[in-house]
Amino acid sequence: MKRVVFLFFVVLLMLPACTEEDFKTENPVITLELDNGGEIVIELFPDTAPNTTKNFVHLVQQRFYDGLNFHRVVPGFVIQGGCPLGNGTGNPGWFIRGEFSANGFDNPLEHQRGVVSMARRGDSYDSAGSQFFIVVEDAPHLDGGYAAFGRVLEGMTEVETIVNAEASNQRPLQPRNIVKATVNLNKWQPEEPEKTAIVN
Repeated sequence: MKRVVFLFFVVLLMLPACTEEDFKTENPVITLELDNGGEIVIELFPDTAPNTTKNFVHLVQQRFYDGLNFHRVVPGFVIQGGCPLGNGTGNPGWFIRGEFSANGFDNPLEHQRGVVSMARRGDSYDSAGSQFFIVVEDAPHLDGGYAAFGRVLEGMTEVETIVNAEASNQRPLQPRNIVKATVNLNKWQPEEPEKTAIVN
């Protein structure tokens, strides 16, 4: 019996680690490399939220997310990142239109566990910029009011670790940083995002 268990673990060790190429999709795939050595791999859905996808990929290609952190954690709900100021008030210098039904856009992607969506100001549908959140548990009350545009393929254990970190007023005491964000475009061709406003 011990020999069988030993051989089982030897086989496991010989299996190759998953890479972006292992995810069979024609959609763009984002990899967020974290400062603890972990990764969050995200598939984007350009057919569902085309301009939101363009914007996110554009920011990744500009290395915008490198060095930023997850500044907001709400256990049982979401983690949020992408603020250049690290406090939830920053933007990349522009806003984009909110691609969701309350804003007149058909977006069927539901805010289920692992879905990635754009943060915005509560008083403005067209105020998304660079901040995004990852849903930790199903949140149907967000459907139709926020632009869901992706889903975590790998790394929900990292998301769980981030959301359950010690925090004060939803601010983690030791925020997890994104060391580097990269994109595998697969068969998708990137374009410049359409911006609704240029801001300081």
